[in-house]
Amino acid sequence: MRREKRESRRRFLTTMGLAGASLALSRRPAAAGPAKRPNLLFIFADDMRADCIGALGNPHIKTPNLDALVRRGMAFSRVYCMGAMVGAVCTPSRTMLLTGRSLFHIPAQDGRGEYALLAKALSAGGYDTFHLGKRGNSFVLGMEAFDKCLYASTDAAERAESSQKTADGVIEFLRNRPGEKPFFVYMAPPVPHDPRVAPKEFMNQYDPEKIPTPVSFLPYHPFDNGDMVVRDELLAPHPRTPEIIRRHLADYYGCVTCFDYHIGRILAVLKESGQLDNTIIVFTGDNGLSLGDHGLLGKQNLYEFGGMHVPLVIAGPGISHGRSDAFVYLFDLFPTFCELTGSPVPVLVESKSFAPILAGKTTQVRDHIFTAYKNVQRAVRDNRWKLIRYPQINRTQLFDLQNDPHELNNLADKPDSADKIKEMTALLATAQKECDDTCPLTSDNPQDPAWSPDQAKSARETLAKKTPKAGKAKKAKKETPR
Repeated sequence: MRREKRESRRRFLTTMGLAGASLALSRRPAAAGPAKRPNLLFIFADDMRADCIGALGNPHIKTPNLDALVRRGMAFSRVYCMGAMVGAVCTPSRTMLLTGRSLFHIPAQDGRGEYALLAKALSAGGYDTFHLGKRGNSFVLGMEAFDKCLYASTDAAERAESSQKTADGVIEFLRNRPGEKPFFVYMAPPVPHDPRVAPKEFMNQYDPEKIPTPVSFLPYHPFDNGDMVVRDELLAPHPRTPEIIRRHLADYYGCVTCFDYHIGRILAVLKESGQLDNTIIVFTGDNGLSLGDHGLLGKQNLYEFGGMHVPLVIAGPGISHGRSDAFVYLFDLFPTFCELTGSPVPVLVESKSFAPILAGKTTQVRDHIFTAYKNVQRAVRDNRWKLIRYPQINRTQLFDLQNDPHELNNLADKPDSADKIKEMTALLATAQKECDDTCPLTSDNPQDPAWSPDQAKSARETLAKKTPKAGKAKKAKKETPR
């Protein structure tokens, strides 16, 4: 136990040292082009909010290593998971990415259907492929196509060590891999997904009373969005209070900071081995998360600071520096990775490479983004406007994101919005057709948009009885004092 405490203390004391090393790296000029085929390190977070990297504008979170990547690479502000037909948004998100297929064309989990696999595409391109990440809520066939596939534990009692153990596995691969082939590492630990726990030296860095509530905080969502009692929404009682939300944010920030620290360990190993300058590093998440925004907690919604919006940072040889507001889907990473590594893009891939943006040759490859959740929510956005449609209750929201980025002011009921609603609804219908989405946008027998928090209370009690892991999660949290 004493040895473990010393090691924990050592990790904490060296955090700032690694941050300093990353800062030094960030000041190096971008290489004109790789001398040889680049390695690719893909870091895929679980439930990563788009606004939780310090260098991207959040002064309340500590992410020194991700901040350094932002400074030495390109950060994207408009990146989205296309959506999900299930509450576990991570499942279709990861399936889309591993196959390069859109939401309505992804294969079943048993592998039925025609599709390509990211790991096989890069392996065919001459890459040594390695996967280490969670097995659940993903596309197992896509992960097991890697040359080496290891799974991270998702046990609640072990969650506090997830970032460390996953980084340990990646570091072991980097130090011991045979041969001279370039590598593709897919690192996907189950963090900062709940239960949100990390070693106390990270959790103790955040005082809930000093963390502001989200700009769009509400005690309740104002209407039934079609999935008000999904599991994620049962993680806190109603009404949401500022105190509850700040506690959730503090725990979340602690997990992100822990993850960032262990990313720094991997970057240090790449530097020591002389591989950093020839490694493209990509950081993103499978989906976003609401933590009090609009009265919601989960990812089962289509708000900008909600379920489908994620961060994306790419740094390395041949990558331009700066910020991009180009529209990108997560599954666009498949052909982008192929182009960056010189690997052929399989014909079954239907997403778009944005490698020309990374090379500074163009500024966009799409002019709008379409997102969907089950048969209860559809949305489309362009550079300024966003329309969200709730087909089961015949409700529409229209937001001017240029002047209202947090979606506080619904303009749908304004008389002068009729033309814009018609225009955006037509764009939404076109996007649905392009994606083979047959969900009607209007219901002949709309459901009552009202909902009661009593429904959530009843569902929460039922969930507590049926979920044995809940006890383990509480135990793990108790063992991580703050």
